[in-house]
Amino acid sequence: MSDSKTQETPRNEATLMPPVDVIEDASGITLYADLPGVPKDKLNLHVEADTLTIEADLALDMPEGMEPSHAEVSLPRYRRVFTLSKELDSAKVGAEFNHGVLKLRIPKAEHAQPRKIEVRVE
Repeated sequence: MSDSKTQETPRNEATLMPPVDVIEDASGITLYADLPGVPKDKLNLHVEADTLTIEADLALDMPEGMEPSHAEVSLPRYRRVFTLSKELDSAKVGAEFNHGVLKLRIPKAEHAQPRKIEVRVE
């Protein structure tokens, strides 16, 4: 899996790139993406061919009638694009989203799974 460093949306607006951790084991990879301030209904995941895209809109609500005196988050969207290796089965991506952390499980394709080869004695 490789990460695209070019993060442009279709409208060419700037986006935040969420930090991720990727853990690989014998059966696949697990990706954790930090998406604080994102409600589940504003999170979109897309897999097309070998490309995985994570997109999300921030929902930082300001109480009515108030304005921030200092604001460091000026980009209201997250976006990150990954190219999946042919070893991974993009049709079987599993996703969980809890407390602002997205967890994706992408299993290895059957042809890439470790297997035991039986040795026959004749």
